[in-house]
Amino acid sequence: MTKIKEIPFRYDQVGSFLRPEALKKTREQFGNNTISAEKLKYVEDQAIIELINKQVENGLKAVTDGEFRRSWWHLDFLWGLNGVEQVIPEHGYQFNEVETRAASYQISDKVTFNPNHPFFEAFTFLNEHTPEGILAKTTIPSPTLLFNRKSDTFTYESYTDENVFIDDLAKAYHQTILKFYDLGCRYLQLDDTSWGMYTGFIENAKTEEEIKHWQQQCEAGVTVVNQLLKDLPEDLTITMHVCRGNYKSDWAIAGPYDHVAAYLAQLNIDGYFLEYDDDRSGGFEPLAQIYKNGPAKKVVLGLVTSKFPKLESEDSLIKRITEATSFIPLENLCLSPQCGFASTEEGNYLTEEEQWAKVRLVVDTAKVVWKDA
Repeated sequence: MTKIKEIPFRYDQVGSFLRPEALKKTREQFGNNTISAEKLKYVEDQAIIELINKQVENGLKAVTDGEFRRSWWHLDFLWGLNGVEQVIPEHGYQFNEVETRAASYQISDKVTFNPNHPFFEAFTFLNEHTPEGILAKTTIPSPTLLFNRKSDTFTYESYTDENVFIDDLAKAYHQTILKFYDLGCRYLQLDDTSWGMYTGFIENAKTEEEIKHWQQQCEAGVTVVNQLLKDLPEDLTITMHVCRGNYKSDWAIAGPYDHVAAYLAQLNIDGYFLEYDDDRSGGFEPLAQIYKNGPAKKVVLGLVTSKFPKLESEDSLIKRITEATSFIPLENLCLSPQCGFASTEEGNYLTEEEQWAKVRLVVDTAKVVWKDA
């Protein structure tokens, strides 16, 4: 059996953190054209250095830049690919109770690798300022976000064949990840809302045709992800965060993992970050399917909510971890917040102090549960 990797760590984090007020104000000034790009970068740099130190002080073994240079967890990266353009639609994304601000993308040409993608410079800065013995982790959106659709019609004008599109997308991502690797990245996370969407759509489907359509989308998701992962360096860890929406403490998707577990299990990744902070995610039973198909893979249980300030108890977390071991061995499990604290620059409705209390709870609980934490 393939040995289980150390990464993801027993206590880990999804990636984004609340933006400090000074950074928010500076980004607003830049958006209003009252300060220069150099001034914005300086403030971002200082905020990221402070964040790195704060993550280390709170015991994290892998640190991120908090996504401080981004407005969106996904769009800033997608806009940086060749062939993907920024657009402003009439409406934003509809969440459970709120609508996001409006922003999206369109495929305007063949999708290809961009050697000058701004995320490379951002990672280089993070890596250069990460202390020795700590790992610099980067996060990018999964490619599945670019071919989700609710009908069987493939509508991108730049492509007449979806298979060609998927091939181009996988190639662009593969080259992008290799570039990150060349810059020193050894821990990369794909953030993916698609699987949460699929499980919700399948759960609420009214016809067998609807179910079949979303199952075909799942199959395409497996294809593109596994294709981009082919022949990557063995010392590079790739994980996936299955997200259910995170905007101003609201969520977008509900449905158990039962509908997508078999597909997730086919992904050639090293670990899954799965949200389990409330009953929207269903039970732990699907973990058995993931373990059956990938006994060397880890599942990071997102039991500590990043959406609300109330602090969970250590005892309640230990109890839930114990429940999960009925379906997957303890050695395959880890612990983290359920999502990032600020998937967009607006952030969730809790304070930075409350955010760090959540992080410390994850670290402290994991050290009680796992001897190798």
